[in-house]
Amino acid sequence: MRIASSFTAAIFTAACIMLLCGSAMAEPSGKLVIFHAGSLSVPFAKMEKEFEKMYPKVDVQREAGGSTKMARLISEVGKPADIMASADYVVIDKNLIPDFASWNIRFATNQMVLCYTDKSKFADEINSDNWYEILQRKGVVWGHSDPNLDPCGYRSLMVLQLAEKFYGKAGLYQKLLDNRPKKNIRPKSVELISLLQSGNMDYAWEYRSVAVQHGLKFVTLDKHLNLGDYKYTPFYKQAVVEVSGKKPGTTIKRIGKSITYGITMLDKAENKEAAEAFLKYLFSPDGGLGILKEMGQPPFDPVRISTDNQLKMLPSQISPLVEVRN
Repeated sequence: MRIASSFTAAIFTAACIMLLCGSAMAEPSGKLVIFHAGSLSVPFAKMEKEFEKMYPKVDVQREAGGSTKMARLISEVGKPADIMASADYVVIDKNLIPDFASWNIRFATNQMVLCYTDKSKFADEINSDNWYEILQRKGVVWGHSDPNLDPCGYRSLMVLQLAEKFYGKAGLYQKLLDNRPKKNIRPKSVELISLLQSGNMDYAWEYRSVAVQHGLKFVTLDKHLNLGDYKYTPFYKQAVVEVSGKKPGTTIKRIGKSITYGITMLDKAENKEAAEAFLKYLFSPDGGLGILKEMGQPPFDPVRISTDNQLKMLPSQISPLVEVRN
């Protein structure tokens, strides 16, 4: 009886070990839902293809839009997602942590530029020194994305506020807005691209990476204005834009700072295995970070997280790729 009992126990133990090993080695599969900023559409489309080649059992399903809007679809509408990537890491902090996510990894930066085409009025005249004069001219059609839905929108307004201070032109901010009707404000910045290409808009504020990816001409701005260099954050902080808050009728203030993208895995992610594998791929210099760099968007290498406590919360296969840095 003892021999039989021992033999049964041995078989049971072996079966458990095989089960555990099989599960540890299991290939990610199933649907992976990623919400992300519209400005990440082109690089994430390429990442999707590359990742699905690596893991053919995974079906990546992406939904793009203004970062604030996408975060609110999770926090207010209750739409399920595994990963959320924002063009402003603060959106994740304010809308998803701590109720929907536990950590926030900063993985890339960008800079603001003013895009145009050969069809744009005064295309042969505009430059880094006179752009604000041209945007005030009668008949010039320019726009930006909705600051309540998209970080590129409130960053566009920040650039205009900073220009008033940098150039010492009192009232410049309001003069610029007076020549931009509300119909020129679109839900997300990438929607402005088709208006530029069709000739229905002369100029639009975009991220440099988006301009590069879509082959647009663009005016580069002084570092005091482009929000692309953290060393100028003390100057950027002079820009303050009021946007809609979490609850209807409320507002919050967005304060100028250098552009930093953030990403998180939702606490209730339905496919954590695939989500962790994607993040590991994204944070690799030979994977997602390489694609971002190739497409005109400077990545952080290694990617960053704010505190040791958040680092401890990361999945084990991701944490070695992340450094703690404020």
